[in-house]
Order: sequence, then C-alpha cells, then structure tokens
Amino acid sequence: MEYYFGRQEGIMMKISQRALSLTTSPIRRLGPYAVEAEKAGKKIYHLNIGQPDIETPPQFMEAIRSFNKKTVAYGPSQGDMHLIHQIQKYYKEWGMEYSEKNIFITSGGSEALELAALTLCDPGDEILVFEPFYANYNSFAKIAGAHVRAVPTSAETGYRLPDQETVEKYITNKTRLILLTNPGNPTGVVYNKKEMDMIAAVVKKHGLALIADEVYREFVYDGAYTSFGTYDDLADNLIIVDSVSKRYSACGARIGCLLCKNDDFTTQINKFCQARLCVPTVEQVGAAALYDTPKSYLEAVNQEYKKRRDTIAAGLAAIPGVISSDPKGAFYVMVKLPVDDAEKFAIWLLKDFDENGETVMIAPGNGFYAEPGKGVDEARLAYVLNCDDLKKAIHLLGEGLKAYPGRKI
Repeated sequence: MEYYFGRQEGIMMKISQRALSLTTSPIRRLGPYAVEAEKAGKKIYHLNIGQPDIETPPQFMEAIRSFNKKTVAYGPSQGDMHLIHQIQKYYKEWGMEYSEKNIFITSGGSEALELAALTLCDPGDEILVFEPFYANYNSFAKIAGAHVRAVPTSAETGYRLPDQETVEKYITNKTRLILLTNPGNPTGVVYNKKEMDMIAAVVKKHGLALIADEVYREFVYDGAYTSFGTYDDLADNLIIVDSVSKRYSACGARIGCLLCKNDDFTTQINKFCQARLCVPTVEQVGAAALYDTPKSYLEAVNQEYKKRRDTIAAGLAAIPGVISSDPKGAFYVMVKLPVDDAEKFAIWLLKDFDENGETVMIAPGNGFYAEPGKGVDEARLAYVLNCDDLKKAIHLLGEGLKAYPGRKI
C-alpha cells in the first residue's frame, strides 16, 4: 500500500516503503503516555530505558571545557586519531591487538551497527539474530534492505543458545551475518565458551560475518568475560561494536566505535563514513578522556549494578506468576507477566494506575521479537535505578499486577 503525505495543488509527496516498514521503538513508543502521566502529577519509576543514573566521569566535561580551538572543524571520517589510540590501548589491556586502520569512530554504537549492515547486506539478504533481541536490530536491518531471521530462545531455558544443528536450520543462501549482543540486551545472558565456540564454528563453516555487540563488556557479575575478539581464527569474519554510552554512563555523547581486521570490509565501510563526513569533534575529545578513567570507577560501577541485579531479582521472585530471566550481565531482565498483553498493561500502568501518586514504566516485550505474536506477555526491565528506587518500582509493579483487569490468574 502506498502512502502519500501532504496535498497542495495536486502535488503529493510519497513516503518510502523503507520508512513505512520501520516499527516504533518498544523502549520509547509509550513516551506520550508517560508525558501525560507526569502532567497529571504522577511520579514515574522508569524501568523502560537503559539510561544509567551513574555520574559520567568528570574527565569528560573537563576535556570539553579545555577544548580551546578557535574553530570546531571537520575531523577525519575515520575518527579522531587520539581517540583511536585510546581505544587501541583499551583493547590491548583486554588482550586484543587492533591497528589504527582497524578502528572507526561512529555516532554511538547504533551508527556502527547501521553502517556495518549497510556494508554487508544487499536488499533481500538476511541477518541471523537470537530472539528476544535488541529491538533496533530490526530497524538497522530494514534500513539496509535486509531482514532479520530469528532463532528462538526462551525464558524457561534462561535464554541460552540452542545447539549448532538447530541454529543451522535457520541459515539460508541469503544469510550474510550473525548479529548478537554479549552480554545480552534484553536478556542479560552472558554466553559461555561452548556457546561462543558454536557461534564461531557456524560463522566459519558458512562464510558469514559476525557482528558482536559488546557494549556491556564491563557489566558481568558472575564469572569472567570473554570477547569474540580473542578468537584469532575469526579475525576475517568479526566486527566488534563498542561504545562509551553504558561503560562510562555517557549515552548522550553518542560516541561509539567499530573494530574489524578484514581489509575489504574496512575499505568499504570507510565510504559510508566519508559520506556522513565525520563524527562530532568535541564529543570525541571528551570520549578520549573517558578512556583514562581509573579502573576503580568501573569496578565500583560493576559492584553497584550487581547489587541492583540482586535487588530486582529478589523483588521479582516475590511476585506471584512472574517468570524472570537470570541475568549475569548488562542491566536488563526479561520477565513473563501474568497478563493478557504486556503493552496494554504498560499503558494501563501509566494511564490508570498509581499508588500515592507513583507508578512504574516498563518496555513491552513484543518489540524484542521478530515474529508477530511473540513476547505479548513479556517485558524488559532495566535495573538502572538505585536500590531503594528499584524496590519501590518492583513493589509498584506487583501492586499493579494485582489490580490490572487483564491479569491472568
């Protein structure tokens, strides 16, 4: 169906099928209801969006205040070389060697994902994901003219990956890459060696690219973290996406990066980088300073989020009928709720429910699935609030479930 916008003297502007195919974000689309709730005087505890409340390290603002160039000029399309060197040093500390030519600075991890999809996919190609998955992967695929093909995982199995034989059933002659987050968003799963070895084997066997979204690397609470970048035999197939957003609580800086050792890929993605000219200059200055943040900051943040994970886990376990994932990393948890429709429930919480003028906002789970009808009774919760506020938010969630007309007993 074609859609036209605006009519003036018989002239009509056509809207592209690409735009019409995109879906609204499950994380942000209920925003208007939140605005109305706040206008009505309600206090909202936001569990719907992964915006950390941890203070950004002061080095970021100090570096920007010290920026004394008389002109804010265009920078290199690849990115500021000082920032690239800082990222090199960071990855070396993780046991990974990347040369200057392997690193591209992007406008957040989101642009890195979008440019990678544009570089790897032609219209009609497929991107293999594991559902539930970060909702914007769907949009990045569609912008590139590709389609996500989702391998299901379930709350009952802790969202662990299926075996290789099962994964390979979803691979077709149109599959170009596997895209996954580790640690996972929205599930909080951290993939173990067996799962990572399986993914590596599938990638090599079928000649696929692997985009490893590793922005939550520092947020692992049980055991150690392993990056796909430590797999030497994946060097020609691997693209790592990273960002300062979560690690340093600098989401609004919109500075990410993409790392790849495949020269053919880096040559081609550089064309897209040149087409958008460059990433904002001043923010790169601030981001470069963030990489000098003491490790004690990251260790303290990790411990804080571990407390929050334990707090939300205990709160959810006390609510009858709620099935929760067991997050080992990131700061998200997927939950199955005893409701007819989690999106209707989320809207009801904002419009019709409050306790002493307070309510809670959640992200409906259906937007984290590719197949229509899945995730209808699920939600993603982001435990980005302090422990006292988290306890209050989960209490409100429980009270809301008791009062919701569409509750399933």
